[in-house]
Amino acid sequence: MFRYFAIRALRAVLTIALVVTFAFVVLRLSGDPARSIMGEDASLEAMAAFRREWGLDQPLWIQYLQYFSAIFHGELGRSMRGGGPALELVLGRIPATLMLTLPALAMKLAIGIPAGVYAALHRDSTADRAVMVTAVGGYTIPSFVLGLTLVQILSIWLGWLPTGGAGGLQHLILPIMTLGVGGAAILARFVRSAMLEVLGQAYIRTASAKGLPWAAVVRGHALPNAAIPTVTIVGFMVGNLIAGSVVVESVFSWPGVGNLLVVSVTARDLAVVQCILLVVAAVMVLSNLVVDFLYGLLDPRLAHAHATGGH
Repeated sequence: MFRYFAIRALRAVLTIALVVTFAFVVLRLSGDPARSIMGEDASLEAMAAFRREWGLDQPLWIQYLQYFSAIFHGELGRSMRGGGPALELVLGRIPATLMLTLPALAMKLAIGIPAGVYAALHRDSTADRAVMVTAVGGYTIPSFVLGLTLVQILSIWLGWLPTGGAGGLQHLILPIMTLGVGGAAILARFVRSAMLEVLGQAYIRTASAKGLPWAAVVRGHALPNAAIPTVTIVGFMVGNLIAGSVVVESVFSWPGVGNLLVVSVTARDLAVVQCILLVVAAVMVLSNLVVDFLYGLLDPRLAHAHATGGH
């Protein structure tokens, strides 16, 4: 069991290192921060001084080593636009993002899991088909299209809610709905598939043949076993909280991390973009690590098989 967890922890560290390296290289090959931040009218001397100040005149491999050295010392750089610490700027936006993503996650779980279980228990019924049609529509519609549609209906036509911005609770409803609907649809479809697979197993038929009430079979055997694969998709949703908010925050002009990422990428504010990507990667990798731990706890045989190289 310890070897199983140790291997996954090592993989998590390597994954974060690879993500940081990829982001570092791509950002420096995608454009000149000096030109983006200072503007086209800046003199060549001013741009050269800017590059020297931020170390952009150094070879790429030296910049890379300096960046990783700074990370190990807890320094994630300063914003090229504002000059403040990049980490403080990102952490200051996280509460606004969590105000959207945590209620949206609760919405996904509250709708997706019961809908998926109900559809599986009533397979091929009208309710099952209705749930699946709704689920397909929910996860195939892009989030920005769904967001703009909700704005058109609830804000422009009916005048019930503001179109965007930050303020009271009314400003939260549309972005939370936009984030929650697609995730609930994906979860409902996944839970339905997991439940159907479990319900087709021999031990379910055996439990029913022994005379157990169907509700007891579902509660005692089907739901616990269907929960194991469901943990994967829920873990992915938790890890994707910040990354999934980028489009929605832009559509609704919400001052969170996602909006900051779009602005910083446009301005080539390297330190801020790298800091956001590092935070997002860490959250996603940590959530996957927690999922692996839960897998090992829910099914110790799985942990033993992976640790020993078995199947």
